[in-house]
Amino acid sequence: MAIQNENSVVAIEYEVKEAGSSEIVDSNKGGHPLEFITGKGHIIPGLENALVGMEKGQSGDMLIKAADAYGEINPEAKQSLPIEQFEGVDLRVGMTLYGQGEHGQTIQVTVTAFDDNEVSIDFNHPLAGKDLMFAVTVLDEREATAEEAATGQVEGSGGSCCSTHGGCGCD
Repeated sequence: MAIQNENSVVAIEYEVKEAGSSEIVDSNKGGHPLEFITGKGHIIPGLENALVGMEKGQSGDMLIKAADAYGEINPEAKQSLPIEQFEGVDLRVGMTLYGQGEHGQTIQVTVTAFDDNEVSIDFNHPLAGKDLMFAVTVLDEREATAEEAATGQVEGSGGSCCSTHGGCGCD
């Protein structure tokens, strides 16, 4: 059976690079497979769409354009905050910080600059605006059970996601 647009349980091994680069930005090779259910928004849409039709054991290289990965860079997603809000944090340009958004969700920001008064942060995902090249192997695929389809969780997976940087498309 091939991977479907909805309710296929998929396990993949992947490696991702910024298109045109040899630097690996994320990988789970040699680790736990990334398991997810299609049609639930668990991974970036471009990768999910590229996997449709693939079968267990199949491998492929997939170019995912920025718009179908983490989106284009939003220039309005940058902000300067008083340095007092970062008390106790050993600030470094390029560091990633996590906080809580208006609706209780976890948000990720990158420190872009700071001085004695302000800290400039960027809410864009670190891979926003970048085309990504995925090397993927489908380790397993099957139809979701009724419970998996209803809950969006793979039974027994513990809600596994990506290894580093939130790469591979986990939201």
